[in-house]
Amino acid sequence: MILVIATRNKHKVEEIRACLGEGFDFLTLRDFPAAPVAVEDQPTFAGNAAKKASLLARWLAEQPLQSQTVFVLADDSGLEVDALGGAPGVNSARFAALDRGGHSNSTDAENNAKLLRLLAGVAPDRRTARFRCAIALARVEPAAHAGDLSGPSGTGAPSEEPLIFEGVCEGRILESPRGTAGFGYDPLFLPDGYAQTFAELGEEVKNKISHRARALGKLRRWFVERLRRDWFTPGPGFV
Repeated sequence: MILVIATRNKHKVEEIRACLGEGFDFLTLRDFPAAPVAVEDQPTFAGNAAKKASLLARWLAEQPLQSQTVFVLADDSGLEVDALGGAPGVNSARFAALDRGGHSNSTDAENNAKLLRLLAGVAPDRRTARFRCAIALARVEPAAHAGDLSGPSGTGAPSEEPLIFEGVCEGRILESPRGTAGFGYDPLFLPDGYAQTFAELGEEVKNKISHRARALGKLRRWFVERLRRDWFTPGPGFV
């Protein structure tokens, strides 16, 4: 089974592959340079993820990939800081660029610097925040053969409507960065129950507790529970 990850971000790809493990033939947008790029203009993470998954699934339906079952996985994720009214939210990747009127992504250093500047003087107990992730899953299937894709709740959903799996990791924002691993806001985010930031914990721990890991865990359980029955028998490394 082919799983096309709708991103060119190598950090996201590595994290998704590590969380999902064996059982998939992974491809990314780097394998499809002509693929359309969705404008992420929705007000929610789920809306952006669904838009990206749907657009790529429709495009892939016209490509020669139908010898196997093909799914598109798209995610949108970001940081919500309570003291900032939930910002940066869906603008997490372009947080600093917004000050310049830009719509492209900012560098991690720029985004972290802006976040610290806005939180200057805010007491530690008011620096609560969370990482939120929405994963959208769409099956690539020609319209003439579109079937029913039963969702996590057991209710049917048309194959062209992506399924959504969400995950959240609560924590708080530190006054200065710690750690050199990870990406994005990881050096500033201290998850609840841990004394190390996402950038200090290491991939093995982070990939068990992160917002993306929790969303992907729900998706993987859905694959095991539903697809084993409906479409294929998982290989020995899948469960």
